[in-house]
Parts: sequence; C-alpha cells; structure tokens
Amino acid sequence: MTGDQIEVDTPEPSTIPEDDQEMTFFEHLAELRMRLLRSILGLIPAIAVAWVFKKEIKDFLVAPLKPAWEKLNLPGEAVLRFAGPADAFMMYMKNSVIAGVILASPWIFWQLWMFIAPGLYKKEKALAIPFIIASTICFAGGAIFGYKLVFPEAFTVLLGFSDETLVATLFVKDYMPFFRSMLIAFGVVFEVPVIVAFLAGTGIVTWRQLIKFSRWWIVCASFLAMILTPQDVYSMIMMLVPLVVLYYVGVGAAYLISVFQKKKEA
Repeated sequence: MTGDQIEVDTPEPSTIPEDDQEMTFFEHLAELRMRLLRSILGLIPAIAVAWVFKKEIKDFLVAPLKPAWEKLNLPGEAVLRFAGPADAFMMYMKNSVIAGVILASPWIFWQLWMFIAPGLYKKEKALAIPFIIASTICFAGGAIFGYKLVFPEAFTVLLGFSDETLVATLFVKDYMPFFRSMLIAFGVVFEVPVIVAFLAGTGIVTWRQLIKFSRWWIVCASFLAMILTPQDVYSMIMMLVPLVVLYYVGVGAAYLISVFQKKKEA
C-alpha cells in the first residue's frame, strides 16, 4: 500500500460460488416454494401411474412372504387380511404414494439441484452429479439386497415360532408398514460409502480420520442394526455386515479421491 491507495483483498475465483447472486430471505423462500410446487406437480402423475398398478405393487411386496410360508408348511396360503373397512384402500394409497415418489425421484432431485446449485463451488458441483447417480444405484442395490436375500429368511425366522396353538395371521396394517420401513432401511444402509466418499471429496474428512473412526463406527453400526431390524439375530447380522463392509468401501473410495486430488494439484 502506497500513499492513499488502499489494497482490498478479493477472494480467489475458485472460492466464489458460480453464478453467485445476492438474494433476500424472502426471495430464497419464493424460490424454494417454486421448486416444491414443481416437485409436487411432477409427483402427482407418478402417483396416478402407481395407482393404476396398485395390485401389482401389492403382489410385489407380498412375494417374499410366500417362500417362508411354504418352507414352514404353515396352514393355508400366504395372504394378507384386513379388519377395518378402509385398511385395504389406505394400503393401496400409501403404496402408490411411495412408488410415485420413487418414480418421480429424478424430477424431484433435479428441482433440488436447481435450488442449491447456484450456491455451490465449482468443486462441489463436479461431485454433485456423480453423488446423485451413485446414491440412486446404491439405494436400489440395498433395497434389492433386502428384498432378495434378507426378507425371505427373516420371515422364515419370525414365522417359525408358529405351532399348533400359535397360528400366524398377517394383517395389512401391520405387514405393509413393517415391510416398507425395512425396504427403505436397507436402501439407506447402502448409502454409507457414497456419503463417506462425498465427505472426503469435499474435504470435510480425510481417509486417515475415517480409519481412526472405524472402531466407533462398528459400535454405531451395531446400534443401528439393532434399532432398524425386527431384532431377530439373522436380520441384525445381515444389516450389520453391510454397514461395516460398506464403510470400509467408502474409506477406500476416500483414499482414491485423495490420491486423485494430489495428482491433479501436482
């Protein structure tokens, strides 16, 4: 600084969010309202399509129950019953809403992206699209893992307590929420490596810190498996093992990301 000249520190271009625009609090609320409205408008036709296939969705959700029923030689067939007049209608409606959300998820994620993208740095934008794609694939993989491998055996264990004086009678209002929550739980569990890799990619944590935290993660994973499953040993183990293994997969991805970033800087 010489004479009356004053130096003004300006941030580097890489530290300024692209397309940064000053918006007031109410302008942010208006933008959020618009994105929510568009998401809902895209969700309505998706729910309508799911409603058309409501019986197929119901059969899909009941299918893992049948192998367990046949394996245990339980009386009758693997069917669901309902006691309240509106139970069947509410089941179809809730199933259609959830299926509609899944069907419209690309559109919903796009609206979310359009809302947050202007405030992201270039580095974060580069990670966002791979993160969304990987999250979708991992969630679907977790749901398929639970549907194909865990649920049939879990039902075998849980229904195995039936005998001559203790007969299983499954009601819609009990079975469907249980099944849907378990399906979502396994989908969320398989998001662990994506979340870990994203945190490492944005520089929030390093792979060394993740290694140090791994012992505590095993404790956390055991607690999560206990509260997210129906607390039979088979289901708990089948959730605990992916939680631990996928965490280390995420650590490996974090290491590769750090190596790539160092080579790029060099």
